[in-house]
Amino acid sequence: MNEPPRITFPCAYPIRVIGDTSVDLRTTVLRIVREHAPDVDEATVSVRESRAGGYCSVRFSIVATGESQLRALHGALMAEQSVRLVL
Repeated sequence: MNEPPRITFPCAYPIRVIGDTSVDLRTTVLRIVREHAPDVDEATVSVRESRAGGYCSVRFSIVATGESQLRALHGALMAEQSVRLVL
């Protein structure tokens, strides 16, 4: 029996990327995201540094068009050396 997808596309899709503060993570993440979601709205991007200052998180929202887009974006973000986690 086939289950219907849990997400109906297109939809607003929030993403959080956690990575090193040694690089400009915001710029790095946006460069990668624009390859998969060129219409990402920079107004939705927020950056927050960890208490110890070793990591930061970049939060943003894209208009997701399908599972393949999300899988490709996740893979591209995880391939970046400064990225530790994608939620």
